[in-house]
Amino acid sequence: MLGNDDWWRDAVVYQVYPRSFADADGDGMGDLEGVRARLGYLADLGVDAIWLSPFYTSPMADGGYDVADYRDVDPMFGTLTDFDALIAEAHDKGIRVIVDLVPNHSSDQHPWFKAGLRDRYIFRDRPNDWESIFGGPAWTQVEDGQWYLHLFAPEQPDLNWENPEVRAEFRDVLRFWLDRGVDGFRVDVAHGMIKAAGLPDVGPKEGPQAEMLGDEQLPYFDQDGVHDIYREWRPILDSYPGGRMAVAEAWVSSAERLARYVGPDELHQAFNFEFMMADFHAKSFRTVIEKSLKEAELVGAPTTWVLSNHDKPRHVTRHGGLARARAATLLMLALPGSAYLYNGEELGLPEVLDLPDELRQDPAFKRRGESRDGCRVPLPWTTAPGCGWRDPWLPIPPEWTELSAEAQEDDPASTLNLYRAALKIRREHPALGGGTLTWIDSPKDVLAIERDPGLVVVLNTGEEPARLDIAGRVLLSSGPLAADGSIPPDTAAWIQR
Repeated sequence: MLGNDDWWRDAVVYQVYPRSFADADGDGMGDLEGVRARLGYLADLGVDAIWLSPFYTSPMADGGYDVADYRDVDPMFGTLTDFDALIAEAHDKGIRVIVDLVPNHSSDQHPWFKAGLRDRYIFRDRPNDWESIFGGPAWTQVEDGQWYLHLFAPEQPDLNWENPEVRAEFRDVLRFWLDRGVDGFRVDVAHGMIKAAGLPDVGPKEGPQAEMLGDEQLPYFDQDGVHDIYREWRPILDSYPGGRMAVAEAWVSSAERLARYVGPDELHQAFNFEFMMADFHAKSFRTVIEKSLKEAELVGAPTTWVLSNHDKPRHVTRHGGLARARAATLLMLALPGSAYLYNGEELGLPEVLDLPDELRQDPAFKRRGESRDGCRVPLPWTTAPGCGWRDPWLPIPPEWTELSAEAQEDDPASTLNLYRAALKIRREHPALGGGTLTWIDSPKDVLAIERDPGLVVVLNTGEEPARLDIAGRVLLSSGPLAADGSIPPDTAAWIQR
């Protein structure tokens, strides 16, 4: 039995990209039965919840974020019966389940679009100057000369949220999955849905419009009317027992605007992506942490911390190596609020940079030459050839056998066991999870914080060993410490005073 309706406030949530997580039927594609078979692994890891990226019926033009049926499982991933079994077993193991919701757009294979129900999408007689996030124009012309809007791929037409039938449909979709026992939703493109009245041009600018995200308000993102939608959703979430929640993926121009998505009458959380974008340097981390905690006070809810996800290069590569990635992880897991992990980061997986172009499937690669496929390569489970997969949909690097879960299982120094140890301490230690932090004076390349009661976290991003006058017992470190107790470069430690 799962208790604690505020579980999400300091939860560790593990993102599962189903196609790449685990394959139960041997067809080279991950599936829900594969996830269910690995629930023991996730329970041993120590996560509080899993977030399932889309598994809905989809032609897979954008990795499942082009949904053709919001109430069913794509045969690639299994069946609704498989989903129900996954939910039941996850709950038995004390793991909650969050599912992705994709409300800004559907697939062009959705029954509405195929039936020509244009009032449920955004059509006009001529395009404006809006651009797709994936590159190129955001409009595609149909046979009768009209144009439809797609802020992402042409196969992903934007829904018309001014139509009450669209709003009613998604309220029913929420209830459909809540009735099946889901514990929450991650809302994709939560700052979308509502477009400025009249669809005005963006106007002259330098570079792609996508680069303006977060710098200023665009006529197709973060419009005031989007909050009316969430105020319709919150009573639905609150009407179910057990702390059902929703977290927003919202790229907005200011903390004040982000705060509007979160509250007792809208969503529970909004992703804080600035930590993921920080450089591996004490000053960069501190700037982001201080800013994020101030924003959390403004929002009135704990912040979320993210190092990797399905849209960005893995942080092993982004930060410059495994040692830095391990150190950044200990910092993240010691911060107040909730943490979202991406599948495979607990194995120390790097970004795969050398995938053949003909195997890449990301529509962004096809339209602007940038690919997210490198962080979506299937996870290595065993040391056998194929790492536990037969003909995976993207090739697994042969050297990943050494990073497989099997190879790391019995190695106390492995990244997998570092994550297990960190999550165990986080769950048991009274200083971790919610609460506040205090900064400790430290050299310019060193970041030091104290979590009350008595836990000190030190991260050395410099080139020389760092020694701080902190007496106590080392609970965990991301790498070996020096004999004199100093902390080597690219290393973090948790110290109990």
